[in-house]
Amino acid sequence: MNYLEGLNAAQKEAVLHINGPLLIVAGAGAGKTKTIAHRIAHLVEEGIPASSILAVTFTNKAAEEMRQRIRSLLSAGDLPAEASAQAGMRDRVRTLLPHRAGGLPFVATFHSLGVRLLREFHEEVGVPRGFSIWDRDDSLRSVKAELKRLDTEEWTPRQILGAISREKGGGKSLAEYREHASTRREQAVALIWERYEQALAAEDSLDFDDLLVRTLTLVRGSARTLSLLQNRWHYIIVDEYQDTSNVQYELMKLLSGERRNMCVVGDLDQCIYTWRQAELENLLSFERVFPNVKVVRLEQNYRSTRTIIAAANAVIEKNTNRIPKTLFSENETGDPITMHGALDERHEAWFVVEQAATLIDGGVPPNEIAVLYRENSQSRVLEEAFLHAGLPYRVLGTRFFERKEVKDVLSYLRAALNPKGKGDLARIIGVPPRGIGRVTLEKMFSGQSLGAASAKVAAFEATIAAIRHAINTVNASEAVRFCIEASGIQKMYGGKTEEDAERLGNVRELANLAAKYESDEPPMGIERLLEEAALQSEQDELDMERDKGGISLMTVHAAKGLEFDAVFVVGLEQGLFPSLHNDEARDPEEERRLFYVALTRARKHLFLSYAYERSKYGTREGTMPSEFLSDIDTRLLADSESTPARQKRGLLDDFYEIR
Repeated sequence: MNYLEGLNAAQKEAVLHINGPLLIVAGAGAGKTKTIAHRIAHLVEEGIPASSILAVTFTNKAAEEMRQRIRSLLSAGDLPAEASAQAGMRDRVRTLLPHRAGGLPFVATFHSLGVRLLREFHEEVGVPRGFSIWDRDDSLRSVKAELKRLDTEEWTPRQILGAISREKGGGKSLAEYREHASTRREQAVALIWERYEQALAAEDSLDFDDLLVRTLTLVRGSARTLSLLQNRWHYIIVDEYQDTSNVQYELMKLLSGERRNMCVVGDLDQCIYTWRQAELENLLSFERVFPNVKVVRLEQNYRSTRTIIAAANAVIEKNTNRIPKTLFSENETGDPITMHGALDERHEAWFVVEQAATLIDGGVPPNEIAVLYRENSQSRVLEEAFLHAGLPYRVLGTRFFERKEVKDVLSYLRAALNPKGKGDLARIIGVPPRGIGRVTLEKMFSGQSLGAASAKVAAFEATIAAIRHAINTVNASEAVRFCIEASGIQKMYGGKTEEDAERLGNVRELANLAAKYESDEPPMGIERLLEEAALQSEQDELDMERDKGGISLMTVHAAKGLEFDAVFVVGLEQGLFPSLHNDEARDPEEERRLFYVALTRARKHLFLSYAYERSKYGTREGTMPSEFLSDIDTRLLADSESTPARQKRGLLDDFYEIR
């Protein structure tokens, strides 16, 4: 196979680069995943073992798409003899340790890479190989308990957990934080953090931040382990590099070693997660940190019409903290962008509904239409309008793995694998009800005599033991089905109500998801299912929900990585988008990047709307159109029925004195 077929000149340049650092500045819709996959295929064609290539990204969805593309390219008939033999093994050999996998590079998210390494080197890290992963609810439960012990309502569990997570995610240790804790709040955070870590250790668990911090500590602290990993992976590729934190940056830099065969792919114009510790400087300084780097710019957009790209370029070029590039498209010019000024948020919602209905009548599938907003609170009035109009819609954000019934089954599985998980035991001991109350549960945890409740506790423990046996002996989907039945959850939701049927359908869907791990030897299949549930990103789950049909309603942040035929961006008003927080403007460049991301989600149709007044905290307030709208050339805009384009433009001229 010719791995250069179908690539443009810039993509070919990136694919053909083999040794030394490579920076790929990839604009929105510029085919970066295709470029990465073809580059990996070219490396293998040049005789580099696939198992010596590590590719890291941020979401399971992106990682799976990359794996599928690479599998397609690395088909057995297209490889040299040695690589062909390895490729023949890929469906037969599955193992926890990626360097033994043979025919494919190791493609993972940052957090799943951390899990793999922490399990492989668990003795060096000082954690059990079968550690559990706390989700946010587990962490909040622990922090809430500690705040209760302190008998204070001065801070919320979310505030304290947020402070702990920021410090851990930034690579700061508890000892370092405690040393500089001077205020009452900082001292409270230090105390709760210490007890929080004790709770994690007591339950043989790690939280989300630990998966990266502990991995970095491992490779920093063990020269032997670092050398082993540097010899395992000779080529490293990092996608969405603009979203990396300091911990992720340091980890990748260490793994690249003296070979420095580090390829990073990113776009500062799409960096919208600095509040999640993404560091712009990681991408801005790459050429300085890795001398003699080759820089390739992917500027041809394959997603959107020329009109949409022209608007996006005009918006983002106002930012100064970026690596210069200009997107272009060879697609059709496309429809003009509709900009609409509504009387208030209700009129705005009806404008969206009317235009969406017209699109659907014209043949656009409902799941190819998205309505994007800056804040979740904006969805309510939109939902009311869609319900009244009878149009199918989904508010994307209710995550599958966060549903109560799904979490119950996951807790049964986790408790079976890790009996020290008190949170899981506390969650499931009453699901379904079995007459074991809080007092009995506390006696269980403290090892006291159970008295009359001993028979009930013994029956519960027997259920957990039976589920553990299934996990250790049968494939993953069969183990999940057994768990649903043995736990009593299937019988509990076996009623005739519509809600019961939906809940039972959700837990059965969990068994379907487990089927992807059928080829893993027990108990590894369930371990990987639990990892997927713990590490699933917002974008991964949004995509699952979108597949069920209906118009998608979501925040702009949630839409990152998605694309639609038609996109509505609503609430484009000063103070809302761009956002104001505590009467101070947020980073104006990040707000502009967020608007750029919103625009570039659209393939063919783009609608921008704002309201002249909006209800805020129970009162109606006048608004001004977003300053971002003034960046778009009037020649790219269309008239909307209720507000002529020249009238809208005149209003903007008044506000921003456009010349």
